[in-house]
Amino acid sequence: MQKITPFLWFNDNAEEAVALYTSAFKDSKILSTMRYGDAGPAPKGSIMTVSFLLEGQAFTALNGGPIYTHTPATSLFVQCASREEVDALWARLSEGGTVLMELGEYPFSERYGWVSDRFGVSWQLSLAKAEQKIVPFLLFTGAQYGKAEEAMRFYTSLFDDSRIDNVDRYGKGEPEPEGSVRHATFVLQGLQFMAIESAHPHEFTFSEAFSFVVNCDSQVEINRFWEKLTDGGQPLQCGWLKDKFGVTWQIVPPVLIEMMQD
Repeated sequence: MQKITPFLWFNDNAEEAVALYTSAFKDSKILSTMRYGDAGPAPKGSIMTVSFLLEGQAFTALNGGPIYTHTPATSLFVQCASREEVDALWARLSEGGTVLMELGEYPFSERYGWVSDRFGVSWQLSLAKAEQKIVPFLLFTGAQYGKAEEAMRFYTSLFDDSRIDNVDRYGKGEPEPEGSVRHATFVLQGLQFMAIESAHPHEFTFSEAFSFVVNCDSQVEINRFWEKLTDGGQPLQCGWLKDKFGVTWQIVPPVLIEMMQD
């Protein structure tokens, strides 16, 4: 089982979103669905969660109601092997969505674009060959500006098979303050992440709509992750928490899925 699973919150269209994603990406399929029962809060029989693969990577989607909204602070960076692949994904994901950076040539990529799809999920598509196709991407801005490197050190200290691979900083006279993180890559439990930070006055920050599930093997592991990640952060409900950097996590025992299916 993938140790850390990206978890996407939707109002009532998770099934539609997952159908789009699994049709757009290769090596993708729906693994399982869970439905609401008598207890609700959604109508009995309606979709609660959908577990699925994109490019062989695990994701989960939830119909949780109109509570949280996706923001560009957390996006999915897709590393494409060809311009044709970038363009094909752009055509699918941008339909009915909002363009954040136009598809085109940039100093850091020959073919790149940033878009929020019609469900609000943010995607960055880039011409870049890499072993991990889809990479969670964290933008530290607003109150979290300047904390990207601290967050990476903190996360890599918690998870096994973790490391910081690269930290590229802005220099003097560049668009962001000197020394701030232009781009960084790090690995948590074998899963690659990216991070940047921006001092510009963006009107968004991290949202509970995009969280990370930590699949724990024991109560000892659950307690350790919960204690460390809530330190300076905020405990939420049902194993959810927001850490001191504003990123949302779910600390999940393996028996939880069995209980939800029962």
